[in-house]
Amino acid sequence: MLSARERHFVDTRRIGHLATADSRAVPHVVPVCFSLSDGTLYITIDQKPKRDRGGPLKRLRNITDNPRAAVVFDRYDKDWQRLAWVMLHGRAEILTAGIEHDRAQSLLRSRYRQLDAMQIEQLPVIAIHIERVASWGDLDP
Repeated sequence: MLSARERHFVDTRRIGHLATADSRAVPHVVPVCFSLSDGTLYITIDQKPKRDRGGPLKRLRNITDNPRAAVVFDRYDKDWQRLAWVMLHGRAEILTAGIEHDRAQSLLRSRYRQLDAMQIEQLPVIAIHIERVASWGDLDP
Protein backbone atom coordinates (compact mmCIF):
# COMPACT_ATOMS: atom_id res chain seq x y z
CA MET A 1 0.00 0.00 0.00
CA LEU A 2 2.94 2.35 0.63
CA SER A 3 4.95 3.47 -2.37
CA ALA A 4 8.67 2.66 -2.31
CA ARG A 5 9.45 6.31 -1.44
CA GLU A 6 6.89 6.37 1.40
CA ARG A 7 8.17 3.06 2.79
CA HIS A 8 11.78 4.26 2.69
CA PHE A 9 10.81 7.51 4.40
CA VAL A 10 9.00 5.63 7.21
CA ASP A 11 11.83 3.11 7.57
CA THR A 12 14.36 5.92 8.08
CA ARG A 13 12.39 7.63 10.87
CA ARG A 14 13.17 6.71 14.48
CA ILE A 15 9.83 7.81 15.94
CA GLY A 16 6.27 8.30 14.80
CA HIS A 17 3.38 10.12 16.44
CA LEU A 18 0.43 7.88 17.29
CA ALA A 19 -3.01 9.50 17.31
CA THR A 20 -5.91 7.75 18.99
CA ALA A 21 -9.28 9.04 20.16
CA ASP A 22 -11.60 7.93 22.90
CA SER A 23 -15.27 7.05 22.53
CA ARG A 24 -16.14 10.78 22.56
CA ALA A 25 -13.57 11.48 19.79
CA VAL A 26 -11.22 13.33 22.16
CA PRO A 27 -7.76 13.00 20.53
CA HIS A 28 -4.59 11.77 22.22
CA VAL A 29 -1.17 11.94 20.49
CA VAL A 30 2.08 10.38 21.74
CA PRO A 31 5.51 9.73 20.21
CA VAL A 32 6.18 6.02 19.67
CA CYS A 33 8.82 3.55 18.55
CA PHE A 34 7.59 1.28 15.78
CA SER A 35 8.23 -1.45 13.27
CA LEU A 36 6.48 -1.90 9.94
CA SER A 37 5.86 -5.33 8.41
CA ASP A 38 3.50 -6.60 5.71
CA GLY A 39 0.96 -3.77 5.93
CA THR A 40 0.89 -3.65 9.73
CA LEU A 41 2.59 -1.14 12.00
CA TYR A 42 3.64 -2.45 15.42
CA ILE A 43 4.14 -0.37 18.56
CA THR A 44 5.20 -1.96 21.83
CA ILE A 45 4.45 -0.74 25.30
CA ASP A 46 7.88 -0.55 26.90
CA GLN A 47 9.19 -0.09 30.42
CA LYS A 48 10.06 3.60 30.25
CA PRO A 49 8.45 5.49 33.13
CA LYS A 50 4.86 6.43 32.38
CA ARG A 51 2.25 8.01 34.55
CA ASP A 52 0.43 5.09 36.18
CA ARG A 53 -3.10 5.62 37.33
CA GLY A 54 -3.68 1.98 38.13
CA GLY A 55 -5.13 1.06 34.73
CA PRO A 56 -4.13 0.71 31.10
CA LEU A 57 -2.42 3.59 29.32
CA LYS A 58 -4.66 6.15 27.64
CA ARG A 59 -3.63 4.95 24.16
CA LEU A 60 -4.70 1.39 25.06
CA ARG A 61 -8.00 2.53 26.57
CA ASN A 62 -8.68 4.61 23.47
CA ILE A 63 -8.02 1.68 21.12
CA THR A 64 -10.38 -0.48 23.17
CA ASP A 65 -13.10 2.21 22.85
CA ASN A 66 -12.32 3.32 19.30
CA PRO A 67 -9.94 1.23 17.16
CA ARG A 68 -9.41 3.93 14.49
CA ALA A 69 -5.84 5.25 14.69
CA ALA A 70 -3.30 7.22 12.69
CA VAL A 71 0.46 7.58 12.85
CA VAL A 72 2.48 10.45 11.37
CA PHE A 73 6.16 10.27 10.46
CA ASP A 74 7.65 13.64 9.63
CA ARG A 75 10.81 15.52 8.77
CA TYR A 76 11.37 19.12 9.69
CA ASP A 77 14.19 21.05 8.08
CA LYS A 78 15.24 24.70 8.12
CA ASP A 79 15.05 24.43 4.36
CA TRP A 80 11.29 24.20 3.94
CA GLN A 81 11.77 22.61 0.53
CA ARG A 82 12.78 19.47 2.52
CA LEU A 83 9.67 19.26 4.71
CA ALA A 84 7.80 15.96 4.43
CA TRP A 85 5.43 13.59 6.17
CA VAL A 86 3.75 10.23 5.73
CA MET A 87 0.50 9.41 7.55
CA LEU A 88 -0.85 5.89 8.02
CA HIS A 89 -4.50 5.34 8.90
CA GLY A 90 -5.93 2.06 10.05
CA ARG A 91 -7.69 -0.13 12.54
CA ALA A 92 -5.72 -0.88 15.70
CA GLU A 93 -5.84 -3.91 17.92
CA ILE A 94 -4.02 -4.79 21.10
CA LEU A 95 -1.96 -7.98 21.02
CA THR A 96 -1.19 -9.52 24.41
CA ALA A 97 0.19 -12.94 23.41
CA GLY A 98 0.60 -15.30 20.47
CA ILE A 99 2.70 -15.68 17.35
CA GLU A 100 2.01 -12.19 15.94
CA HIS A 101 2.69 -10.56 19.35
CA ASP A 102 6.01 -12.41 19.72
CA ARG A 103 7.03 -11.67 16.12
CA ALA A 104 6.23 -7.98 16.61
CA GLN A 105 8.30 -7.84 19.81
CA SER A 106 11.20 -9.44 17.93
CA LEU A 107 10.91 -6.91 15.08
CA LEU A 108 10.84 -4.04 17.55
CA ARG A 109 13.86 -5.36 19.47
CA SER A 110 15.84 -5.61 16.22
CA ARG A 111 15.01 -1.97 15.38
CA TYR A 112 15.56 -0.52 18.89
CA ARG A 113 18.47 -2.07 20.78
CA GLN A 114 17.37 -0.18 23.92
CA LEU A 115 14.53 -2.72 24.21
CA ASP A 116 17.08 -5.50 24.84
CA ALA A 117 17.49 -4.18 28.38
CA MET A 118 13.73 -4.26 29.02
CA GLN A 119 11.38 -7.10 29.90
CA ILE A 120 8.77 -6.49 27.20
CA GLU A 121 7.78 -10.08 26.43
CA GLN A 122 4.60 -9.90 28.50
CA LEU A 123 3.71 -6.31 27.58
CA PRO A 124 1.06 -5.47 24.96
CA VAL A 125 1.75 -4.57 21.36
CA ILE A 126 -0.43 -2.23 19.32
CA ALA A 127 -0.96 -3.54 15.78
CA ILE A 128 -2.31 -1.02 13.29
CA HIS A 129 -3.56 -2.66 10.11
CA ILE A 130 -2.94 0.00 7.47
CA GLU A 131 -5.97 0.90 5.38
CA ARG A 132 -4.93 4.25 3.92
CA VAL A 133 -1.70 6.17 3.33
CA ALA A 134 -1.25 9.90 2.74
CA SER A 135 2.00 11.75 2.19
CA TRP A 136 3.30 15.19 1.34
CA GLY A 137 6.55 16.95 0.58
CA ASP A 138 10.05 15.86 -0.33
CA LEU A 139 10.25 12.21 0.73
CA ASP A 140 13.71 11.72 -0.80
CA PRO A 141 16.64 11.06 1.57
